[in-house]
Amino acid sequence: MKVVLFCGGLGTRLREHSDTIPKPLVNIGYRPLLWHLMRYYAHFGHRDFILCLGYRGDMIREYFLKYNEAMSNDFTWRDGGRRIELHSHDAQDWNVTFVDTGLHSNIGQRLLRVRPYLEGEADFLANYSDGLSNAPLDQMVADFRAKQAVASFVSVKSPQSFHTVTAGPDGTVTALGALHDVEVRINGGFFVLRRDIFDVLHEGEELVEQPFGRLITQRRLIAFPWDGFWQCMDTFKDKITYERMEAKGDSPWKVWQAASAAPR
Repeated sequence: MKVVLFCGGLGTRLREHSDTIPKPLVNIGYRPLLWHLMRYYAHFGHRDFILCLGYRGDMIREYFLKYNEAMSNDFTWRDGGRRIELHSHDAQDWNVTFVDTGLHSNIGQRLLRVRPYLEGEADFLANYSDGLSNAPLDQMVADFRAKQAVASFVSVKSPQSFHTVTAGPDGTVTALGALHDVEVRINGGFFVLRRDIFDVLHEGEELVEQPFGRLITQRRLIAFPWDGFWQCMDTFKDKITYERMEAKGDSPWKVWQAASAAPR
């Protein structure tokens, strides 16, 4: 299946980095967020990517044009650097299509602009490019196909840690709790979409608003609940969280490493 990744947003809540680079290029360890997400999809056998570019799309193009596999693979340096022998590869079999989808386009518009590159695809994958997970993608796709849905997304528990407040008419607080104690689930991205999505998506519309609203009426939108790892990168605090996990070797989104480490 082809994988559409929306990489064109301004990333205003990650201002410390997004003023100079697009959010998908913010590093986690040695590689950017976008690379980690693409490795996730490649692990499940989906290596044909369509990148919807917008803000600083030139930097994303440049990153791949200058891509160096030695930065994330073991290698032997020979003949004073004239010969590099890679012991493994991570992107050798990827196909990546770069499409300018506009600076201020919303997600729905970006998807419409890459429609020509999805000709012949009965269904495809899509994602926001601002978060990672270890959700079992193969199970999600199987669930989607079994239910004949037009669209599916990962449903995750809200990661917010705000307190809920219950107060009387005079303002007296009668209860105080944590938001995580309330069953609030949110759209975590990781979409599986049937080509029929283009029948309900109109020019100018945002994907998860009007089109998904129409699918709800038709009972053809489903959510795949996942309570495992999921983390977006919205703020500088989120970046620090990722960096600390990476530094400790606690990287549950690296499903490709977990698979190689499993006993045989």
